[in-house]
Parts: sequence; structure tokens; C-alpha cells
Amino acid sequence: MTSTLSRPDVRPAPAAAPARHRHRADIEGLRAVAVLLVVLAHVGVPGLAGGFVGVDVFFVISGFLITSLLRSELLRTGRLDLPRFYARRAVRLLPLATLVIAATLAGAWFLAPPTRFGGYAADAVGAATYTMNLRLADAGTDYFADQAPSPFQHFWSLAVEEQFYLIWPVLIGALAIWGRRRRWLPGAVLTIGTLASFAWSAHELGRAAPWAYFGSLSRAWELGAGALLALLLTGTERRRPWLGRLGLIAVVAGAVMYDEATPFPGPAALLPVLGTVAVIAAGGNGLLETWPMRWVGRMSYGWYLWHWPLLFLFPGGLWARAGAAAAALGLAAISHHLLENPVRHHRFWQPYPRRGLAFGFACSAVAAGLAALGMIFPPLVPTGNAVPDARGRMAGAADPAAELKQMIAAAPAATKVPANLTPEFETAASERSAPQEEGCHVGLTGPFQPKTDCAFANTDAEHTVVLFGDSHALQWFPAMEDLAKKRNWRLVVLTRSACSPADLELQERRAQRRYAECDTWRGQVLKRIAKLEPDLVVVSSSVNYRALLAGDPPDPDAVWKAGWTRTLIKLKRAAGAVAMIGDTPFLAGDPADCLATRPAAIGTCAPPADMVVLEPGWRAMMRATANAMRVTTVDPLPWLCAERCPLVVGNRLVYRDSNHMTGAYARLVAPLLEPKLPWGRKPR
Repeated sequence: MTSTLSRPDVRPAPAAAPARHRHRADIEGLRAVAVLLVVLAHVGVPGLAGGFVGVDVFFVISGFLITSLLRSELLRTGRLDLPRFYARRAVRLLPLATLVIAATLAGAWFLAPPTRFGGYAADAVGAATYTMNLRLADAGTDYFADQAPSPFQHFWSLAVEEQFYLIWPVLIGALAIWGRRRRWLPGAVLTIGTLASFAWSAHELGRAAPWAYFGSLSRAWELGAGALLALLLTGTERRRPWLGRLGLIAVVAGAVMYDEATPFPGPAALLPVLGTVAVIAAGGNGLLETWPMRWVGRMSYGWYLWHWPLLFLFPGGLWARAGAAAAALGLAAISHHLLENPVRHHRFWQPYPRRGLAFGFACSAVAAGLAALGMIFPPLVPTGNAVPDARGRMAGAADPAAELKQMIAAAPAATKVPANLTPEFETAASERSAPQEEGCHVGLTGPFQPKTDCAFANTDAEHTVVLFGDSHALQWFPAMEDLAKKRNWRLVVLTRSACSPADLELQERRAQRRYAECDTWRGQVLKRIAKLEPDLVVVSSSVNYRALLAGDPPDPDAVWKAGWTRTLIKLKRAAGAVAMIGDTPFLAGDPADCLATRPAAIGTCAPPADMVVLEPGWRAMMRATANAMRVTTVDPLPWLCAERCPLVVGNRLVYRDSNHMTGAYARLVAPLLEPKLPWGRKPR
């Protein structure tokens, strides 16, 4: 990259262009509004659940200010000094970001569950390299990804802005050169790009909500709105106080009216974005120009960086969280005066932009290096002695079911994590089965386009068993694969996340919209099963769909029963035999968190069965409906629970997350599942 981008037809014209960018006190105050909305929403202040719109305010401000600076420099000098531009950004943003990343990693080391530290360190790499938004978007579309919050997740918005800072100056400089005889070109390109980004945002909202929320392309239009405003304003406009007041009302209205169920960004983001545009276009605002608002605005970057790690590491009630937020503001003030300002104004780098760039790169490298060390050397979970292997105990027992029952009953008295825990915490968290890798398990987004014919075990066998359902059916794949291999059968796996095999109209939980893809997939799979004419279909489903039934039906129980009836009728017509495996428990939290934070009393992590066996009525209805149609039913709860449902049985980790078994545990109970299934082909 060359050091400057010049417009050949533009000469320095101090008389025609402002000598430097005019400071806007109202924009400084507007930053205060943005950060207050975000912080208060994270604190949990009632009535401000939509405070996330403060991020949209920041995006518009950033687009406006950066474009104003670039435009001013082009008009004044006829060129863009890109190294100096990037050096200013680096010394302004990276030192404090590095400090916060390092401090947060240290806090997580001592205060967070050890099993999560590796993931947090990976998030810290995303924060240091300004790719956190891409990491969150990718994880959000994976149903099996850990959806627990991260102490670094707030870096996603900074990542979007940094990506804008990298691309926009080069683009605007190039457009200025190419459009030296077409002065309308930069504005035209920006307008088209902004409109395209808005359209993409609305499209992604219906297709992949996490990418709509975190994706750079779906957020670019908000920065583009501020950039367009910078190209339109000349700096000589009259103040319009009424416009500023209307804009502020729009921004605050978004924070009050919206909540986590609001489809966002898309069209809903127009309210805070246009409100922010109105405030800036007004040319001034008496409220925003007051000293307290301007001071909070100056602290906004530091407050935004510090507040979320403190709220994350020191959770509590409303007042405790408010205290943590206040402490974060204090840290922001200290770091502003002792770190941000001294570095920004230090004469070491100002005459030499490359020094500033090198310093910024060094900051990012230090943060990424610390995070990488955390990934390589995470804190260890204390363990006890090795215990007898659970599978070996069952294999050597005269009655394997009784042996497992005894291990389950004894598990709540366990004290330490076994040294030979299988699988290990890290392995369980990243566990992915062959159907997921081959596209036979479909995630929340995308069509059913498997890479193979979804056949496993003995693929050329004469007999076929189909595993059909949602992710709670997929968790039985390791057991079914072992049994299919033992019997020399072919196993076909057809599953989709959050999509019950029962014929139900559902909402997609994360995107807050109708889950039409589930209907399409279910129809395709039922047709495929009919063509396969399998000897056996094993169907399983979560029972946690009551809140996801589309249309809020007045009698959800009747809808549940009718949906199962329709599906089972089709399966009985297609297959020689049908079996239904009941649902597994739903834990209140991640099992690894409890086990890692109670390493000397892991038995206390076993919750009472009546707290984690959800929807007993729907479970009973599934069994009754199936039995009435002469469909075999299998209840897995005796293999998982007694009075309590332990998280470790013998040396086996039972759950990979709050509601899915590990593959190792599914294989452990496979010998108990085998005699329950109708393997002999029945006449239709």
C-alpha cells in the first residue's frame, strides 16, 4: 500500500476548505447516550431491554466522523495520508483494548470455570484480531455451539468498526481518484452499497439471524448512513434543535420498545439509525452539549470495554450489577487519563506514523499472544483417582442394567472428577458426529443437501435401520452405529436441529420467525424413508417445543398429539417396524461448569429428576400415542436417572451440554437399547 492516495485535480485550497475537522460537542454527548443505553441494558434496568440500539448509534457516529475526517483531508490537501490515518486509529484504540483483554483473561483464569477458559482465550484472540463478530456469527448458526456468553463478546461491535476503518479509507481515496471528473461517484457508490447492505441485512434476518446481527455486511449500511451524511453536510448548515430532539426520541424509543425477541437489525434498526442521523444533521443539541454528557461521551470507549467483563465476572442482582457498571466507569476514567491520552498525544509516534502502526501491531500481538498461551495452557480441573471403567463393569456383569442402575444410584455420593473421565471436558465440548460432518444432520439454516447418501455402519447390508428426528435423535447415533455394525445392518441418519419429527408448525427460537425449513425438511425425509422401505425406523425428539408451536394454539396438547399421530402413520406405512425413544433430561446449566467449580463434591451437581425431566405430560402422550398404534417405545430415563440425574456415572461424562448425551455415554447404554428395539421385520 502506498503512503498516500492523491487526487491529481485537487490542490490544497485552505480558503475553500476547513483547516481541520470541526469538533462537535453534541456528537460527544451522543456517544454518552449510546454507551448509557448499552450499559443500562446489560445491567438489566427494567424498561431498557432494547438498549442494544446504542451499538447502532455508535456505528452511525463512526461512519460520520471517519468520512468527515477523510473528506476534510481530501479537500484540504488533495490526498489521503493512509499511514497517518491508521496510526491514529491504532494508538487511539489498541492500547486500552490490549489492557482490557489482558485483565479479562487474568480475571477469567481465577474466577471462571476452568473448563471454559480455553474457549474464552480463543475469544480473546478474536477480540485482539478484531474478528469477534465473525466468531459469534459462526457459533450462532451452530445449534450445538456453546451459547453461553463470553467476557469478550462485546468486542464484536468494535470488530465491525475496525473492518470498516480498514476498507473505507482505501475505497474513498480510490473513488476520489477515479471520480476526479465525476464528483458524484463516491456518493453514488456509497448510496448503492448502503442500500445493498440494508437489503442484505433484511434478507439475512430471515435466513441466518446470527449473521444478520454480527455480520459486517449486514451492519455496513449503518456506518454507510453516517458516511452519506458526512458527504452531504457542508458544515455551514443552520442548527435545527427540533430535529435533534426528534432524533433522540427515536433512539430512546427503540431502547424502550425493543427487546431480545425483536427481529434485529433489519428494518427495526431504521429507528435508531435514522434517529442518530437526525441528531447529527441537527447541527447541535443543548442537552448533549452539557458537561456531564460530554464527559461520559469521552469515557464511552473505555466504559464500553470495561463494563462487560466486570458484569460477566462479578454477576449478581440489579444493584450489584449497577455497582459493577459504576466501577467500570471509574476504570474508564483512570485508563483514559493514565493510558489513552498519554499514548495518543505522545510525541514518539506523531512525526512518524509508522511508529504508531508498529506500536498498534505490537499491542495486538501481545493480546493475541497472551490469549494463545491461555489456549495452550488452560487451568486444570482437579481430579481424583481413576475409577473402574463403566463399560467394563457392565460387560462383566451378569445383569448390565442392574449394574448401571447401581452406578447411577452411587453417583451422587461421588466427590472428585475421575482421573480417567471419558470423554474429557474439552473433547465433549467439541464433539461432532459423522452425520454432522457429512451434512446428514442439518443445522438451523440451509437446505437439506447431504454430501453422501447418509448411510453408516455396514453400508452394503441387506437390512436398513433409519434414525430420524431432531438433535435429540442424533445423540443416539453412536449407540445405533454400534448396534448396526454388530447386526450387520445399514444405518441411515436423517436429523435436523430444533425440528421435531412430529408434524408440527414451529417457530425458530433464535431467529424469532416461522421455521419453514423444518416443514420442508420433514416432508423430504418422509418421502425418502418411503422410498427406502427400511426394516426399522427409530424416531426420537425433544419435548421442549411447547413455546415454539406456531400461532399460539389454544390446545398445545392436542397439537402435539395430532402431530405425532400424522408422522407415525406415515412411518408405519413406509417401514417394517417403528420404535420411539423418549427424551432425555434438560439440565439447568452446562454440566462441565458445575463439575469444574465443585471438584471436591461433584455428586452435588446431580439435580433431582423431577427438576430436569421436562414435560412429563407430553412424554406420556408420546408413549400413549405410539402404543395405541403398536409402535415400540423405549424410555431412556432409567439409564440416566434414579432420584437424581448424575452428570458422571462411573468414569463416563453423561452430557456434552445441558441437554445432549456424550457419544461415550450413548455407547455405554447401547447394549441396553438393543433388546428394546424391534429388529425383526414385521409384516405391513
